[in-house]
Amino acid sequence: MKLNFGILGGGSWGTTVASLLAKNNNTILWARNEDTVNEINTRHMNSKYLPGGELNKNLVASNSIEDTVKNADVIVVGIPSQHFRDALKIAKPYIRPWVPIVSLAKGLELDTKKRMTQIIEEELPGHPAGVLTGPNLAKEIHAGQAAAAVIAMVDDTIAKQLQGSFSTGLFRVYTNDDVIGCELGGALKNILAIASGMGDGANAGDNTRAALITRGLSELTRLGKAMGGKGSTFSGLAGMGDLVATCSSSKSRNYQVGFQLGKGKRLEHIIEEMNEVAEGVKTAKVVMELARDYNVDMPISYEVYKVLYEGNTVYDAFNGLLKIESGSEKEPG
Repeated sequence: MKLNFGILGGGSWGTTVASLLAKNNNTILWARNEDTVNEINTRHMNSKYLPGGELNKNLVASNSIEDTVKNADVIVVGIPSQHFRDALKIAKPYIRPWVPIVSLAKGLELDTKKRMTQIIEEELPGHPAGVLTGPNLAKEIHAGQAAAAVIAMVDDTIAKQLQGSFSTGLFRVYTNDDVIGCELGGALKNILAIASGMGDGANAGDNTRAALITRGLSELTRLGKAMGGKGSTFSGLAGMGDLVATCSSSKSRNYQVGFQLGKGKRLEHIIEEMNEVAEGVKTAKVVMELARDYNVDMPISYEVYKVLYEGNTVYDAFNGLLKIESGSEKEPG
């Protein structure tokens, strides 16, 4: 059965998901930029974020949030986490009751430390809230390369219905009822991707990257479980899968921030030159607060935070990590 999808956000991932959905569903994409809307409707491209790739010809773009969501059976929100709430407030008057809302964002709100589904529940009570997440580098998926993702919702019936809508050939979608764990995996791994990029930028080597990924997964899992996520989630697509992809790929925005830091570039200059948001830069602040709130040790994340916000160098970060006494891998978390 075809569903009507309304997608908010014309960045690389929002556009990629919209194009995938348009293969089997009626899909409208809202983008703020008028040139982007016109290009999608006339040339079936979004050259700013997905250069050289052609979008599904059934995809329609709009500058009107009202037109995008008023007839939607499902709304997908691909807005960066710090603007997520504002977008929902604008869309709220036009959304029909009980329509599921699915987040694509991988971050946490700075002021409240909340996940995106918590924001959905606050702004649109009564609407089933979920997240689509996993090792999903937009440009690879848009180019037709195989990938897997997770649709996480508390209501398994809705998750299974959406699983069929999002799955398209080489894009395989699995279900999960651990919304907390899936969201936290997507948000927390961005900080570790910055750490991995820092190591590569400083020519630390493959062994260092492997150590950062595995010990980073331990950090991610400790905090995720403390906040209510399931341990098994962090060894799956939303945890380990996403972590490996973003810590290893030059296509990852967070990895690229770290890589440039490792080369000695200043953070403000890196951010100025980027087209899209690297969620890990702001999420690092929230994660340090959450680590204190839940009394969870996160040494890698803390060293990244100090590089981003306290003036430490990449070499300070690695020296700091080397000074930490090695414990047992069998320690809790």
